[in-house]
Amino acid sequence: MLILFVVGYAFIAFEHKTGINKSAIALLMCGILWSIFSLEYPSALPGLTQTTVSDEILRHLGSTCEILVFLIGAMTIVDLIDFHGGFEFITRRITTRRKVRLLWLVALLTFFMSALLDNMTTTIIMVMLLRKIVPTTKERMLFASVIVIAANSGGACSPIGDVTTIMLWMKGNVSSAKLIESLLLPCLVSLVIPLVIASRWLKGSLPETDPADAGSSQPDYISDGESRAILFLGCALLVAVPVFKSVTHLPPYMGMVTALGIMWVFTELMYRRKRNIEESIKCRVAKVLKHIDMSTILFFLGILMAVAALESAGILSGFATGLNEHLHNVYAINTLIGILSSVVDNVPLVAASMGMYPIPDAAAVAASADPTYAAMFVQDGVFWHLLAYCAGVGGSLLIIGSAAGVVAMGLENINFVWYFKKISLMAFVGYLAGIGVYMLEVFLFGI
Repeated sequence: MLILFVVGYAFIAFEHKTGINKSAIALLMCGILWSIFSLEYPSALPGLTQTTVSDEILRHLGSTCEILVFLIGAMTIVDLIDFHGGFEFITRRITTRRKVRLLWLVALLTFFMSALLDNMTTTIIMVMLLRKIVPTTKERMLFASVIVIAANSGGACSPIGDVTTIMLWMKGNVSSAKLIESLLLPCLVSLVIPLVIASRWLKGSLPETDPADAGSSQPDYISDGESRAILFLGCALLVAVPVFKSVTHLPPYMGMVTALGIMWVFTELMYRRKRNIEESIKCRVAKVLKHIDMSTILFFLGILMAVAALESAGILSGFATGLNEHLHNVYAINTLIGILSSVVDNVPLVAASMGMYPIPDAAAVAASADPTYAAMFVQDGVFWHLLAYCAGVGGSLLIIGSAAGVVAMGLENINFVWYFKKISLMAFVGYLAGIGVYMLEVFLFGI
């Protein structure tokens, strides 16, 4: 099972070379690994039958589908805002042409937008903005690379900013308030240091552009007021999802389903007043749903269920035992995970870490041979917060290390070697500085 997983992972990592979609490989891995588990483990492990194998699959499928439903809801709301030109309300307000000031403004805006939206969507929005105001290709590549760093750093400090933090939050490994409290400053530091370095490479101002040349994604039949209303309502509903969870104690995906329902009703009522508009051009939710990237959703389904098979087979617990015996240091373990996430997808890395280290209760911590070390794995423990930081921010070390990086690479034709030579070192310095700040928070303030 482990060999097959590694081989499949290699195909996923080199998707651009093989030409085989990573979602297909993930689904194939899922089916093969669970088939091996079903055929071999009932005879190898006492008490394990075909019925309990099916129950095991259903248990993992239930928790995986919670994440998928959450992602589908979030992606639909974000796409709904985008299709109605809502994000232009934000980007139109960027008027400065001084290069350094523009770099900081775009980076900080990306940071906070990616904490609210997903980092891939934020990257697309900001890179498309750059195309309108930064004419030089080399400078635009630098801006886009900083946007990748900002998107990954911003997504890591929010429970809804990145797929990995969504996974940790929905599984109960972290809570929203504690995650933001502990990671906001380290994530900001991981962005500010590369910003300071990149600012030294820019001089002067950009030429003025004609606003008429910028174009608009806002449909003609949607007024500015309606576009802003969809933007503010969508963002408010996304922010309200963690509040919904804390008040009702229901799973986060129920909050996201409710938020999507509100957006759906709002847009349907809005379109009822536009009877003179051709139905085929209206951006109703039913139409937006057809544009959801189902390939990505199926990738998450396949890879999370494949990792679940390794967990059920006891392979992940064996890795956890090895790491505890040889490293026995959560800072070293997570730093390595972050570096590894720049090469391979961080979703299965975080899923594997969650499978390796179950959340202990107070009795388990007290009974542990090293209670201090075991306490780092409780809910909102040091391990989980640092895992969220390292898996998210570590993806910036290479251009292929995150969805935001891959998107920027495709939009601006950023060369892997160029990014490695120009950006990777300053991203790595910021990555290590953020870890240092988090360690100071823990040691000085007990955050």
